[in-house]
Amino acid sequence: MSSGLLPPLKPIPIKDRLSILFIEKGQLDVLDGAFVVVDKNGVRTHIPVGGVACLMLEVGTRVSHSACALAARVGTLLVWIGEAGVRLYSAGQPGGARADRLLYQAKLALDAALRLKVVRKMYSMRFGEEAPARRSVEQLRGIEGVRVREMYKHIARKYGVEWKSRNYDTQEWDRGDVPNRCLSSATACLYGVTEAAVLAAGYAPAIGFIHTGKPLSFVYDIADVYKFETVVPVAFRIASRSPANPEQQVRLACRDVFRTTNLLERIIPGIEEILSAGEVEPPAPPEDAVPPAIPNPESIGDAGHRA
Repeated sequence: MSSGLLPPLKPIPIKDRLSILFIEKGQLDVLDGAFVVVDKNGVRTHIPVGGVACLMLEVGTRVSHSACALAARVGTLLVWIGEAGVRLYSAGQPGGARADRLLYQAKLALDAALRLKVVRKMYSMRFGEEAPARRSVEQLRGIEGVRVREMYKHIARKYGVEWKSRNYDTQEWDRGDVPNRCLSSATACLYGVTEAAVLAAGYAPAIGFIHTGKPLSFVYDIADVYKFETVVPVAFRIASRSPANPEQQVRLACRDVFRTTNLLERIIPGIEEILSAGEVEPPAPPEDAVPPAIPNPESIGDAGHRA
């Protein structure tokens, strides 16, 4: 006779999930084993368990302990963002549980020659051509900066948007012009999804190759590879319409473009391809290391999930 108990929750692969959901002015809790959002009027909205890669928590959102625990079990990243999604405050980390991959990433980042190989691969994936030969990381960063500024100008002209420069004040977001506000909102969406993928793959968001010194340095590195084919055109397209609430329109459009470009299916294989450019194998555990006393259960999730 069945006990009636549900089987243990297991993370599903990132590529099989909805990319992002935004929650505003409500309480995120757990009901009947699933996420539920209760708004100020008491209306409940259920969210599929483990079916979302990233929940973006806006101003006015409260999160219960049960919801945080469930997010950790199913590998859903919780990200606390500012109003309109143009500022990213903090994030929970349900992934990043592979020490071998963290050591592999660190080895590549700490060796100057290996780091240059990885940066060159990022360049080729971003621009569709090989990086110029005999250039340092600093020189490639300078070349990349020039190309990025020209790409902003080109896309702005395509959508008929007046563009001056990428300029914003983190303390006074609302004083920025509409194109910059749209870009800030769009990149916040991309960073949330990218961080979820980085953690699910078992890597450290802080160990970057081009960016450094930030908690999300590696997230910025990976997001830049996909930025101009996904969220930047979205931002300028929305800005060209001058809507009353551009940030909200950008968020909705980003959600759609993540789905149509199959972004979540591509990020983790993309990370592996980028790091493999270093042409070294992940380090083997030391012979005298103590193996786990209790073997990890089989999981259908990605390598970095803690289940």
